[in-house]
Amino acid sequence: MAGLDKRTLQRIRVPLGFLFAALFIIFARPTPLTLIVGGVVAFIGVGIRAWAAGHIRKAERLATSGPYAYTRNPLYLGSFILGAGFMIAAAVWWLGLLFVILYLGIYYPVMRVEEGDIREIFGADFDEYRSEVPLFFPRATVWRGTAGKFDAKLYFRYREYRAAIGAAGALALLALKAWYLGW
Repeated sequence: MAGLDKRTLQRIRVPLGFLFAALFIIFARPTPLTLIVGGVVAFIGVGIRAWAAGHIRKAERLATSGPYAYTRNPLYLGSFILGAGFMIAAAVWWLGLLFVILYLGIYYPVMRVEEGDIREIFGADFDEYRSEVPLFFPRATVWRGTAGKFDAKLYFRYREYRAAIGAAGALALLALKAWYLGW
């Protein structure tokens, strides 16, 4: 991926995700226990993404409320936790390793590109926020100045419900595969 620029990574991250999902379904070896544990972890990720979607107004206002008071990239954190849940459900160690490598190789550069874009839009407000709130791993305490309530309309505007539907569908496929493999 060394030859790819960060903007290209932004554009291809979703198609690469679908390719990885296909490989994942093919090579996964789920069991009832890994499906349950992985499913719980995956839906924690879905929940974080949903919470974040209800607090962001893209390019309108700097998001600092809800999960944005803990991390600057809660949508990506939620995606990572969602993916980690599926790696647990898959029960194949090398799929988990591949997921982490691909995630870091794609999403870290994308976060940096988006950070530059946000800096251009929000300037000094973003600089202060950036100095206090971590890029990815959440801080333990809420950042100041984070008033704001979850807005379900934003959740639906950004069609975040698709993540929950996709996660449920993928877990159903894994359950069928586990059943086919004889549990």
